[in-house]
Amino acid sequence: MNRPPNLRRTVMAAVVALLAMAQALVAAAPVAAATIDTNASYVLINRHSGKAMDVYERATADGASIVQWARNDGAWQQWQFVDSGGGYYRLRSRHSGKVLDVYDHSTADGATIVQWSDHNGANQQFRVTDTDNGHVKLINRNSGKALEVWEWSTADGGRMSQYADLNGANQQWRLVKLGGSTGYPNPGPVTGDVNVHDPEVAKTPAGGYLLAHTGAGIPLKTSADRTAWRNAGSVFPGGAPWAHPYTNNSNTLWAPDITHVGGRYVMYYSASTFGSNRSAIFLATSTTGASGSWTNQGLVIESRTSDNFNAIDPNLVIDDQGRWWLSFGSFWSGIKMVQLDPGTGKRLDSTVRAIAGRNGGAIEAPTVYRHGGYYYLLVSFDTCCRGAASTYRVMAGRSTSVTGPYVDRNGVAMTAGGGTEILAGHGDIHGPGHQAVLPDTDGDVLFYHWYAGDNSSRLGINRIGYDSAGWPYVH
Repeated sequence: MNRPPNLRRTVMAAVVALLAMAQALVAAAPVAAATIDTNASYVLINRHSGKAMDVYERATADGASIVQWARNDGAWQQWQFVDSGGGYYRLRSRHSGKVLDVYDHSTADGATIVQWSDHNGANQQFRVTDTDNGHVKLINRNSGKALEVWEWSTADGGRMSQYADLNGANQQWRLVKLGGSTGYPNPGPVTGDVNVHDPEVAKTPAGGYLLAHTGAGIPLKTSADRTAWRNAGSVFPGGAPWAHPYTNNSNTLWAPDITHVGGRYVMYYSASTFGSNRSAIFLATSTTGASGSWTNQGLVIESRTSDNFNAIDPNLVIDDQGRWWLSFGSFWSGIKMVQLDPGTGKRLDSTVRAIAGRNGGAIEAPTVYRHGGYYYLLVSFDTCCRGAASTYRVMAGRSTSVTGPYVDRNGVAMTAGGGTEILAGHGDIHGPGHQAVLPDTDGDVLFYHWYAGDNSSRLGINRIGYDSAGWPYVH
């Protein structure tokens, strides 16, 4: 039905008045600020794209771009809210130590967001404003504009900008508070018999998992799905008398390394006592991996008190040419490597190579594995075996050659104390370390032990990702 023009104008005027009243009410209503923990690290997930705010290419320089990227929980995706007062915060990168910044104090729509040294400028301050859907908006103090993903991008590398507050999904962020102040991920879910120390895992021909760890006769565990674990006896249920000269007659054997290769399981394991480098690494083999099926094949390498190394914590890596190498070591002069004969599993020659060290400091538990064009060396720094007081942490370096030289992200040689931290204690997770890496169907997987508050050692499992520069991170 057509209405007279004067009636249409009257209705329109009423609508405009109602809208104005609604806007006034909204403006008058107090803004509920999200609860911010200034001691925590957060990952910021964009509502539209589902990707995380990220320092592009892990840069540390002033002016580096802030983008979005698939979430990986790396330090370059972790942000701490620093209180500026008046309801405003700076967002500080855990990776670089720099803060979000509207470049050149711009007030224009589309202005680029970068990182910059913290000057507590108004262009570095953001107000956290709640929405009605569990997300927040970040409003810049200098410009009054909202932090957004430019042009609604959903791609990795989509840049951050500012724009007038339109309450768009690309201007809304979910704050994911990470466990502990370090921001490292907690261990993934595991169930069943998960009390382990120095775990190492092999994939079985049937697709399951066989785990060996430190203990009497080398305890074994199995899993069908990498989550639920059950005890499966031990390698040497009758004891290991050949190792008694190194263990003070104990049957407790340390830090086994297990690999399925050539239709059989190959295990290197160590015998020693705390604080002594009178130690030995032995070899055992089995066609089934079952408890009691293992045959000791004898000594591979030993160290005496007059040596400058310690023959424990073995790890086998097979390089891209099919050559076998054994890394090992703890404290003393650090981590060593010897070449093995694939036919016997024993030493091929007398050469002992140095691949990492801390000038006599705490370093042990090497793991060498290949990914892409690099060999990665993971080691554990600092102290183990003190329950919840343990300070183990996992450090990484890499090389294009299996024998090194291995360097960390900053180019520091691992033989000179270098190492890039990829996992450390956080919250109730104490002393994670003695790591092992298993290439699996869903990528590289990190196994390690950690200590709970009751001092028990438990199995930790996380996946490994790689950033754009090829450096590993744990997620």
